[in-house]
Amino acid sequence: MRALMQPHRLIMIGLAAALVAWCAVALQWDWIPRYAPLALEGLWRTIWLLVISCILGMMLAVPLGLAQAIGPWFLAAPARAFCTVIRGTPLLLQIWMLYFGLGSLFPQFPWIRESELWPILRQAWPYAVMSLTLSYAGYEGEVMRGAFASVQKGQIEAARAFGMPRRTMFRRIWLPQAVRSALPTLGGETILQLKATPLVATITVTELYAVSSRVRQDTFIVYEPLLLLALFYLGIAAVITLLFRWLENRVPT
Repeated sequence: MRALMQPHRLIMIGLAAALVAWCAVALQWDWIPRYAPLALEGLWRTIWLLVISCILGMMLAVPLGLAQAIGPWFLAAPARAFCTVIRGTPLLLQIWMLYFGLGSLFPQFPWIRESELWPILRQAWPYAVMSLTLSYAGYEGEVMRGAFASVQKGQIEAARAFGMPRRTMFRRIWLPQAVRSALPTLGGETILQLKATPLVATITVTELYAVSSRVRQDTFIVYEPLLLLALFYLGIAAVITLLFRWLENRVPT
């Protein structure tokens, strides 16, 4: 409490409160009730895209990092090439290549058009999930490669000396320590993944940014939707930060 009462922090709090009060009084907010249901739907879709792509991407990132760290050349080379391509090309380009590429290729095969998956493949969200997942996997695969390499070899050798099976050694020693060392970077990458979700609006997926764009197009109100959008992203990013700090304290060193 004493740290909060320092003069410079009181000045910053006062300026922030004045800015919030000015925005509440001077700006136009009467459009919110009309677009609130759509905004909630966009919020849910943004969180859904973030969670699903991060979980699936992490499931791919672990074997990608492991293959680069200790895998034979025929596994390490493709994993390294995948991470290089993903990290070296814009995410927007990847989204468009999957959506306009695969999305245009699938209709040419009758067995795909006649399958039960066709109603799903005709929509945009599978390509959004796929592109975000591959992007996250490419970045986190490189992070996990460094995390696996950072685990002290003495612990691995001691586990082998005790006759511990490889799977048990990986599950109890190698993977937990690698994840622990990678958690700060994973938290930052997850926030970057959150800020990448607006790109899927370019393939007609209605998430938070798409909702703000629709408000702007319908009402010609520019700043208010963008300010509210920024608050949504700041709130989600704050939750992600707190979650990863909690995980850092819970995961044993």
